[in-house]
This record gives sequence, C-alpha cells and structure tokens, in this order.
Amino acid sequence: MSIYNFLAPVFGIAGLGIAFALYKYILNQPAGNATMVEIAEAIHEGAMVFLKREYQILAIFVGIVFLLLTFAINILTAVAFLCGAICSMCAGFFGMNAATRANVRTAQAATSEGQGRALEIAFSGGAVMGLSVASLGLLGVSLFFLIFAGSNPAVINGFAMGASSIALFARVGGGI
Repeated sequence: MSIYNFLAPVFGIAGLGIAFALYKYILNQPAGNATMVEIAEAIHEGAMVFLKREYQILAIFVGIVFLLLTFAINILTAVAFLCGAICSMCAGFFGMNAATRANVRTAQAATSEGQGRALEIAFSGGAVMGLSVASLGLLGVSLFFLIFAGSNPAVINGFAMGASSIALFARVGGGI
C-alpha cells in the first residue's frame, strides 16, 4: 500500500481543522447592532430546529436501511452505511451552523466595510460546509479503504451510499 493511502485520513482531519478555524474566524467578526443580532439568533434557532427535525425523520430511514443492509448484504456494509450517514449529517450541521452565523456578519461587513469584506465572510461561511463535506468524506472513505481494501472493498460502497442518501434528502428537504 502506498504512503498516500495513509496520508488521506491525515488530510481529512487537517481539512476539518481548517473548517473549524474558518468557523472561529466567522464568530470573531462583528455581528452588528442589537436588532441584527436578535434577528440573526431567531434565524439560527429556526434553522437548527428545522435541521434537528429533519434529522429525526432521516434517522428512521437510516435505521431501516441499516437493518436491510445487515440482513441482505452484511453487517460491515451496514456499519459503513451508518458511518457515511453520520458524516453527512455532521457536515450538514456544521454547514448550517456556520452559514447562519455568517449571514449577519456578512450584512454587517457589507454595511461597515464594503463589498470585499462581506464577500470574504460569506465565502468563509460557505467554505466551512464545503470543507466539512470533503474532509469527512475523505476521512471516512480512506479509513474504510485502509481497513477493508483487500478483504471487502464493497464496504466502501456502503459508506458512500450512506453519505449520498443523507445529502440527497437534505437537499430535497431543505436546500442544504
């Protein structure tokens, strides 16, 4: 096995670290006046309640597919499916959290510092989601590859199916 196979999980973790650093950067930006903060908190709270409800419904789907995969294929594929679904849900959570926090800060930056600064904050908010998706996907696939590549490569498909199915439902259910 190549050294690159062992570096992939490291790059996945590094990507998550960069996403976290961007999130902290966003939180350190001014959020505006009291009215802006109040509206932003209401939006954030509503988005997180929606996401929680969506994930409760998706958990039923994940549980059913987990059982079907366990009995139709094998437990390893079912576990990989579950891990993929969890990674996809985490990416959605991280992205929604960052986006709702970045919105008011983007508006404040546009008002006080101009278009360039606003674009920088908005782009950072979106980058948290993008980096989370890519990093969690890389981390999950690379770990399953390292563990099962020689013995059962089909398990990797379970991870991909879990991640993709949650991403599909998240897009349809709320435009994440």
